[in-house]
Amino acid sequence: MLSLKSMGTKINEIDEIKLELKRDLRDSFSSDSVDQLNTKYLGKQGKINTLFKTLPVKTDPKIGRQINELKNLIQEMLSAKLTETMGDEQHSIDVTIPGTEIPRGSLHLVTQAIEEIETIFLRLGFVRRRYPEVETDWYYAEGLNIPKEHPARDDQETFYVGDNTVLTAHTSNGQLREMELKKSPPIKMINIGKTYRRQIDASHTPMFHQFEGLVIDKEINITNLLGVTEYFAKSYFGQDRRTRLRPHHFQFTEPSFEIDVTCGVCQGTGVIHKIPCKVCKSGWLELGGAGMVHPNVLRNGGLNPDECTGFAFGWGVERVLMMKSNLPDLRLIYSDDIRFLKQF
Repeated sequence: MLSLKSMGTKINEIDEIKLELKRDLRDSFSSDSVDQLNTKYLGKQGKINTLFKTLPVKTDPKIGRQINELKNLIQEMLSAKLTETMGDEQHSIDVTIPGTEIPRGSLHLVTQAIEEIETIFLRLGFVRRRYPEVETDWYYAEGLNIPKEHPARDDQETFYVGDNTVLTAHTSNGQLREMELKKSPPIKMINIGKTYRRQIDASHTPMFHQFEGLVIDKEINITNLLGVTEYFAKSYFGQDRRTRLRPHHFQFTEPSFEIDVTCGVCQGTGVIHKIPCKVCKSGWLELGGAGMVHPNVLRNGGLNPDECTGFAFGWGVERVLMMKSNLPDLRLIYSDDIRFLKQF
């Protein structure tokens, strides 16, 4: 059994904790400091748990009751102090001071370009489509007048994922699907989607976006193609830009052309301060391929080439974005350098 002297010593420890708590509360002026006191007195290694471990609470119930009373008192005092400090903190806020500005994100520059391109063609009456990016060989090549073993397939450097399945290297598969969907003219669609090729350098990436235009109706001719091309170039690049056609060969159009647009850096002159333009070297930049839809493609799409004609074009989203922004390396578009991306 504890002596009276020993018992008095233990009770004095409880009184000392009360005094210490009052001093601590007097010096606490924030909710954070009150939280620290809560840990100090009521935490796992706090003073209350220490008393339970060091005093003979099992043999002397009176001491146990006193410790519990002290614990309840500490909880009440800390709660009151916390309410007081939180009220002071709220009143100390100056609501007239501007808050911290939260950084705002934006659409990726490729998405911005796609939306702008789509808006331009919607003004011309085109309907937006999106067709499969994993395609069968028929829609990707054979139905587009590119038979098996034709050298044009090598030019695509295509990702084949099966004997009859391919990751599309162009969006022209949408031509046949749109003809099958509409079944008869008039057809006026813009197909925007991802394409894939085994290429990577300053002007190529393994995955990129293309927009494919297709117009089919009675008496459609090259003049119509020129009109759409000119309208897009001036709407997207600026009213001072001009376009031209260069003869080319595509298996699914006849005749076929490459479309060029004047360089925005040298304004189509090919020189800057009597030095050849480093961007174009000739005053012209290649926009992409185009041409009149081949009669065989019309037949494969279920249309009669004797009753209707059409034109098609397929241009790269990243390419026109690169030309518009005068980017030196297309791969920058897919970089994670915030210093570059925030410019857009």
